[in-house]
Amino acid sequence: MILEQALRSRQKLVGKLPVTGELLRGSLLERTVRHTKDCAKCARGEGHRVFVLTVTYAGGRTRQFSVRRERVDEVRRWLNNYQELKEAIEAICELNHELLRPERAASKRGKRDD
Repeated sequence: MILEQALRSRQKLVGKLPVTGELLRGSLLERTVRHTKDCAKCARGEGHRVFVLTVTYAGGRTRQFSVRRERVDEVRRWLNNYQELKEAIEAICELNHELLRPERAASKRGKRDD
């Protein structure tokens, strides 16, 4: 019963996976850049709003990519797709752990009967 339930749950999750190439890992940051001279906007303390995608790689290396304002919504959508996919993969892995347990329990029972 538990096996069938886990298999159904897993298949339901697999069916919901966002099958898309629109995936992006990282964090979107909003920063304010202020020039030191010759900028009236910066002199008033307003500065210029910019968006940066920050991605950390193995070994702690970080890269930053400037994101044009007109692409911010698209980048947010891609980041969200990545998070949804990551959460679904984690849930599927947990179900697969459950699927492994009955087999392990059955093999232990068989060893005891010997």
